[in-house]
Amino acid sequence: MEAALLIPVLVFSFVIHELAHAWQARREGDDTPERDGRITLNPLAHLDPIGSFLVPILLFASGTGILFGWARPVMVNPGNYRSRVWGDIRVSLAGIAANLITAVVVVFLMGLVTWAGADVASGGRADAAFDLVYVVLQYALVLNLVLAIFNLIPIPPLDGSHVVAHMLPKGVRGAYRRAGPVAFVLLIAALYLGRFVGLDLFSVLFWPVRALQDLALLYVRLWI
Repeated sequence: MEAALLIPVLVFSFVIHELAHAWQARREGDDTPERDGRITLNPLAHLDPIGSFLVPILLFASGTGILFGWARPVMVNPGNYRSRVWGDIRVSLAGIAANLITAVVVVFLMGLVTWAGADVASGGRADAAFDLVYVVLQYALVLNLVLAIFNLIPIPPLDGSHVVAHMLPKGVRGAYRRAGPVAFVLLIAALYLGRFVGLDLFSVLFWPVRALQDLALLYVRLWI
């Protein structure tokens, strides 16, 4: 039951993230994502069978508490941007911004559901549907925050690396990008294997998610 709720929310979060990249690229002057059919909410245009479904399901079933996955990267041509540097930065950060905006909307909906559920319960007609919707919204909040924070990590090919790359000297930039894939694999391995040696690196890395989630719940309580 939990996986049946969690995976669709994860898929939706991926779609929002990739759609934002594609939409911003078009705004910057590059129509490559539009020609590839990526400016759409259709999940089939964005999802990777392995990264968007198989890996998350296997990680969920493993019981490690770590849920990870990926969607198909949006292909862009920075040479088409009106400003190659700032265009690349804005396109890279668009996915993060989309997940954060989604998280804000979700928090408001959580408050609304809390208020509506309390109102129904006071009338003696408590409905389990409110609980189900609230759980889905909680998943949406956490997953969108995790995607936003994770993509801020300055390790190529994550979105935050594009900002850092433009701040580096040209002679260092290439080496930084080439080292990215190895560093990324090491990061994922450390997050996963750390649990087996008593190092909860996931909690350390994603402490902003917990802090923002706590603030969100404080807001939601105002609706009671």
